[in-house]
Amino acid sequence: MNTHPYLRAYMAGITVPTMLLIVILSGFLIARDAFQIPIPIERAIIFPMALVPNIFGLWNIFYLWLRPRRHLPIGFHGAILPFILAPTGFVLATSSGFLAPTSSGLVWFHVVVVPYAFITIGFCFALIAYYLVWKYIVGFFNMVLGIA
Repeated sequence: MNTHPYLRAYMAGITVPTMLLIVILSGFLIARDAFQIPIPIERAIIFPMALVPNIFGLWNIFYLWLRPRRHLPIGFHGAILPFILAPTGFVLATSSGFLAPTSSGLVWFHVVVVPYAFITIGFCFALIAYYLVWKYIVGFFNMVLGIA
C-alpha cells in the first residue's frame, strides 16, 4: 500500500501559514477600515495567500526528500526559508509598485517608511520565528502524519 508521504508532507507544511493568513487578513482589514490606512488589499495579500502556503508545503516535501541524504534538523531547515521568501517578496512588491526602496528605508504603499534598521531586526526575528514554527508546529504535524 502506498502511503503518499510527499502528499502528507505537503499538507503538514501548508497548515501553519494557512491558519496565520486569517490573522494577517484580519490585520489588513482592520488597518484599512478602522484606521483608514490606504492599503490596497487586493495587491498586498496576493503573495502571502497564493505563494507562502504552497512554498511551505514544497519546503516540507524538500525536507522529507533530503532526510535520507543529508539530515538537517527541521528547525534549521525552516530557518532557511526566509532567505528565499524575503527576496521573492521584495521583487514582487517592488515590481507591483507598492514597495519602493529609498536611501532611508523602504516606502510601503507610498505612505509608510520603514527604516533599514527595523527591517534588519525584523528579519532576525523572522529567522527565530521560522525556526520555532518549523521545529515545534510543522515538526508536530509531521509527527502526527507519520512522516517525522
